Amino acid sequence: MRVVVTDPIISRFADLLQETAPGNDWEFVANLSSEAQSAAIAGAEVLVCAKLGSRDAAACTAGFVHITGSGADRVAVADLPVETVVSRTSHHERSIAEHILMTVLAHQRRLLSVTEQMRSGTWPSVATEPSTPLHRTLDELTIGFVGLGGIGTEAVRLCTGLGMKAVAVRRSPQAGSVLEADLEWVKAMENLPELLAASDVVVLCLPLTGETRGLMGAGQFELMRDDALLVNVSRGSIVDEEALYAALQNKAIGGAALDVWWDAPIGIDAPESVSRLAALPQVIATPHHSGHAHQTFVRRATEIAQNINAFKEGLPLSNTFKRF
Repeated sequence: MRVVVTDPIISRFADLLQETAPGNDWEFVANLSSEAQSAAIAGAEVLVCAKLGSRDAAACTAGFVHITGSGADRVAVADLPVETVVSRTSHHERSIAEHILMTVLAHQRRLLSVTEQMRSGTWPSVATEPSTPLHRTLDELTIGFVGLGGIGTEAVRLCTGLGMKAVAVRRSPQAGSVLEADLEWVKAMENLPELLAASDVVVLCLPLTGETRGLMGAGQFELMRDDALLVNVSRGSIVDEEALYAALQNKAIGGAALDVWWDAPIGIDAPESVSRLAALPQVIATPHHSGHAHQTFVRRATEIAQNINAFKEGLPLSNTFKRF
């Protein structure tokens, strides 16, 4: 089969892909012009991509399209032929859960501001400056998860294992989970105000949909504790950017750890929202890399290749995307 790969990140694992799914005609076209990529996409039998515009999707005749991440919002799935099978992959749960834990600790220990003070030649501690706040240990904190899929579930396991209390809201609170015993409670999304009021840390780990766009706005920030940390590892647009900026400026909340943003970079030039928010001292800013562990991509490449083998042999595929 002719397998076309347009994603530059998964292309770094070309050897693993080809070793796991041998006997195919692999084309790695991420470094080609957009016109050359479009031509390759139109002739692919299998397409492996992170992004796919409407025009290329409409011209694509591949029987199988494999998205290289868990989100399908950058792939024009609706414009693909009806008969095209689509799969996704994830394997970033552990890496993102560790990122969440890291930001909680960094916020509690004021890691960024203390480092900046030390760099300036000052020594801030309760021993030298009586107004220096004392930090809290993890077993004093309640962490609230908005969304409880694979990322939230893994983060609950890590955080409660270190003594944190955990609560959650999700679309289907009645859905069973072996980890629910580790949570103080799991309730429906309509109970979001209760979670915001109860949590020292609020973690957004739910997909971007029409219902979740702008979910966190001025009203929600007013419900949060004034020392609470907002962690967003989902999509930028779930949060109202202006409302978050105002809440941080006015110290309505304690801080934000943002790994996702409202606009994409141009090359390595960050969007304006990054410059504005990252300038605030209580913001931890990262370039959408919370899931970028080596293990993540090894496992993604392996699953993609195994799915290509299964498609070729007419066997069931993993993580197929329900389009209709």
